[in-house]
Amino acid sequence: MQQEENLVRLARQGEPGAFEQLYESYFDRIYRYIVMKVRNRADAEDLTQQVFMKAYESIDAFRWRGVPFAAWLFRIAHNQVVDHFRKRNRENTLPLDEAMTQSGPDFDPVVIAERRMQVKQLIDASGQLTEAQREVIALRFAGGLSVAETARAMGKSEGATKVLQHDALAKLRRIISFKQEEASGRAV
Repeated sequence: MQQEENLVRLARQGEPGAFEQLYESYFDRIYRYIVMKVRNRADAEDLTQQVFMKAYESIDAFRWRGVPFAAWLFRIAHNQVVDHFRKRNRENTLPLDEAMTQSGPDFDPVVIAERRMQVKQLIDASGQLTEAQREVIALRFAGGLSVAETARAMGKSEGATKVLQHDALAKLRRIISFKQEEASGRAV
């Protein structure tokens, strides 16, 4: 935390490499959060860049008042996603081919197909969650925030955030389990 405070202070003072280090530290987490929300890699890349541009332009507005820098960045990301959907006025779905990141030539097609089915099930099931439940899941698991950071980013208590996460995960389990039982019932 102390190193992060120093980086923010240096970035506010115009130190060239300070904001770059913050960018490097948080880019992947912000990107994963946004891609989970918008379900389109190209849009997520653009929005992630916009988040960091806004953060860079307004870093002087950030204050250490019990809210970590990560929570501030995720609040900017959330606002960018909201603005994105307002502008588009319709939701795009992420093609499963784009959702799967490949890191080598030796991927097993069966494993890839199974993973794609799991991603599709999760995306379909998350559509049945409330907006707050989707937000807590995105911040916690795609964004990699702690419960405390998620609570601050959402403007909720830690207890409320834990309950929201628990309820969301339980609902996802029920939905996916029901769909699997339904599918196996059809296969018999």
